[in-house]
Amino acid sequence: MPYLISPVVPAGTLARTAQPALPTGDGLLLRPWRAEDAPAVHAAFQDPLMHQWHIRAADSEEEAAGWIAQWQNGWKDERQAQWAVVDADTDELQGRVSLLQILLGDGCAEVAYWTVARARGRGVAVRAATTLSRWAFDEIGLHRLELSHATANEASCRVAVKAGFAAEGTKRSALLHPDGWHDMHLHARVRGD
Repeated sequence: MPYLISPVVPAGTLARTAQPALPTGDGLLLRPWRAEDAPAVHAAFQDPLMHQWHIRAADSEEEAAGWIAQWQNGWKDERQAQWAVVDADTDELQGRVSLLQILLGDGCAEVAYWTVARARGRGVAVRAATTLSRWAFDEIGLHRLELSHATANEASCRVAVKAGFAAEGTKRSALLHPDGWHDMHLHARVRGD
């Protein structure tokens, strides 16, 4: 049975090109992950705050290297796109920003981010999420970006709002963490916001 509408973004749009580096214009660079980033990713996940809001832990640099390989393959598979957020001058890791659960045909994806401890409170996540959103809308042609975070994670909520993601509601008991089920705030941006 044929569809009555064309895909919002045609299949192959990501896979046929190399993943780009995206400058924020204010000292940060979103760049594709490299194998040599594994020690920095491992170190980032030793922070207790990461354990509070994330459901994964990195027990070794080898495990972090495996994640990076998965992140790189996600671009080719067009199911996720992950960037290292680095200082544009020093290449020092500041965090991660990504598009998860990409549905090109529907024109939507989920934005996710984290920052290393020393980068918090400096607008890194806001700048990265804003740059990624602009690219996703203007260059790729996505229509809707969603973002969710634990309702108790007030810092992440501030990032979402500052990056232009309107609050849409609460998903009750939506994600299981080590300390139990977390309610999640749902935010979204749509093209033209």
